[in-house]
Amino acid sequence: MAPVTVPAVDANRQNHNDLALSKTLHGTSWNEEHHRDSFVSKLNKKDRSYQSTVVGDYLLNWKSETTQDETEQEKNERVDAYKTVANSFYDLATDFYEYAWGTSFHFCRFHPGEPFQKAIARHEHYLAANMQIQAHHRVLDIGSGVGGPAREIGHFTGAHVTGLNNNDYQISRAKRYAILSDLEKKSEFFKGDFMKMPFEDNTFDRCYAIEATVHASSLEGVYGEAFRVLKPGGVFGCYEWLMTDKYDPNNPEHQRIVRGIEIGNGVSKLVTIKECIQALENVGFIIERAEDRTQNSDKIKWYYPLAGDIRSANTFWDYVTVLRTTTPGRAITTFMVRVLEKLRIAAPGSSKVGEILQQGADAILESGELQIFTPMFLFIARKPAV
Repeated sequence: MAPVTVPAVDANRQNHNDLALSKTLHGTSWNEEHHRDSFVSKLNKKDRSYQSTVVGDYLLNWKSETTQDETEQEKNERVDAYKTVANSFYDLATDFYEYAWGTSFHFCRFHPGEPFQKAIARHEHYLAANMQIQAHHRVLDIGSGVGGPAREIGHFTGAHVTGLNNNDYQISRAKRYAILSDLEKKSEFFKGDFMKMPFEDNTFDRCYAIEATVHASSLEGVYGEAFRVLKPGGVFGCYEWLMTDKYDPNNPEHQRIVRGIEIGNGVSKLVTIKECIQALENVGFIIERAEDRTQNSDKIKWYYPLAGDIRSANTFWDYVTVLRTTTPGRAITTFMVRVLEKLRIAAPGSSKVGEILQQGADAILESGELQIFTPMFLFIARKPAV
């Protein structure tokens, strides 16, 4: 069932280097017997010197403090380094994400009385249903994280799901979770750059991305690769991170918020809904549906866990999630990690990672309240049959 891969020699060499560095950073957390280590245990097992280096190198991608001070050359250099930016970010952030949010790293809509994890699953089911994924389909998950959506969509549809990810640590976790979910025969996870996918033309019946292709150097580039690997008549579904029509690129406050989202989430450059639509059309997709799913009459906002609306929580774990993801909760986590660093329980640089993530979450919350950003612009696009 495995798709035919066509890796290049240079890509293999880079992949080998990435793997070695990631294993150095995460220590024995890579080992299967340590897969269920606690959050604190994972922080303790990080390499004592290398983590600080990774953090420092990551932040160097934003050389100037503000967008206004940044030169075009600096912007272009960061965009060109999109793969390294995202890979470094997820090496640093994955353990924090799983601790605070779960194994599906995305937002969703919430309904009254609906538990957090059920809402996350419904969001994934909604995408799969609109793409009309069937049990006999070969499906590609572009930017598959630790495999949360791939597992949920696999169970929901019965389809075979292939995950493509550039981060080795996440791939190792996704593979282990697939075994624990009895999906190892219905899923697989490949290391690769989604701007240069290691699959032959016309391989998949469906492909999707959930808040992942925002890390691409250009949407036209990654959408073009999705178009290439889809079979004629195949469907591409996506929840995309985009700036809305209410975003003013000349507004200093908007610029500050966007920069916070980018630094705090490993994003080289955010673009607009208009640019997304144009990219799809440019590569040849027929757009069958396109809408911003944050624009609705929901009483519970998509960013409620970040805002700390405890009244919208419904289960014990909902309360835990909200308490961890609110502004005070994130500050407490960062403080706790800082103390663990002082006690030499957590590796140096761990609290800085928390600060980076807190900056990103604060910016997303502000952007949501101003409605200048959406993490769930939904589109369903089809590759022409001929």
